Amino acid sequence: MPLPMLNSGFTVPCLTIGLLLCSNVFMTFAWYGHLKYPSLAMWQAIIISWGIAFFEYCLQVPANRLGYGYFNAAELKTIQEMLSLSVFMVFSVWYLGEGMKWNYAVGFGLIVLAAFVIFHEW
Repeated sequence: MPLPMLNSGFTVPCLTIGLLLCSNVFMTFAWYGHLKYPSLAMWQAIIISWGIAFFEYCLQVPANRLGYGYFNAAELKTIQEMLSLSVFMVFSVWYLGEGMKWNYAVGFGLIVLAAFVIFHEW
């Protein structure tokens, strides 16, 4: 069965996942970007984070509305969590300069296994 196409030429799964990926980039910066600036006042970190999170919602809400029906709610949440962890792994190494440990990779692998269990037709 062919995937449903949108007027933009993108398939529903492709656009849904793309929007969720972009929204997770914004949310990761909103939640953790301020950690690089410990001298920033708490109220400033909160206001800046809220401003960044606004753009996350501008992408996340359409992604879930578009994807719901093709994906069910559990599948959408699983996609979002896998993307969130993937983005965070890159962010923590690239932006925060933290190292990647073997147990992080194993834990992420277990989450991938969980996604397989959720998406597999039993």
